[in-house]
Amino acid sequence: MAGDASGTPEWDRLYEIAAAQEGLFTTQQAAEAGYSPQLLVHHIRGGRMLRVRRGIYRLVHFPAGRHEELVTVWLWSEQAGVLSHETALGLHGLSDALPAQVHLTLPAAWKKRRFRVPEGVVLHHADVAPNERAWADPVPITSVARTLNDLATSGLSPELLQQATQQALRRGLTARGALAAVEHALEPFGGLAA
Repeated sequence: MAGDASGTPEWDRLYEIAAAQEGLFTTQQAAEAGYSPQLLVHHIRGGRMLRVRRGIYRLVHFPAGRHEELVTVWLWSEQAGVLSHETALGLHGLSDALPAQVHLTLPAAWKKRRFRVPEGVVLHHADVAPNERAWADPVPITSVARTLNDLATSGLSPELLQQATQQALRRGLTARGALAAVEHALEPFGGLAA
């Protein structure tokens, strides 16, 4: 549902968008709700909104969310990215390790794009099929199988990969047959059973 054709700001629409994204929204989403860049500046000066980073804003009175940093990175990617690798592993509850950086997989076609990557973000480029995606609250993440296979090919320590994979299998989050890259990576280390 877009903003009304006359450009009249729709606070409820903007709030609805932001509520689904832990209080955050983009310039484009604001425009869809009838908010011009000048009106955004007016609300920033009035204390209703806060500029988080270029093109990304926050409703000031919206409660802080658990994944606010991740939502910001996802919105930065124009909602084309998928949180992946160590970040997805943690969101799936398969690792106690908290990655120091946010891992984001962008479409393969974006590899040639030139843009400033936010500090603390590691980019990967690959096409992630719809059946290889899941959601962790407001953000898309790679599925358990895709996450484990990506980590197997990116050089995650064999111990952590083995532990996470065994836990995922025990919890029924994926099937062994979907983990070809993991099986291959762990072969020299005794496989999944070691």
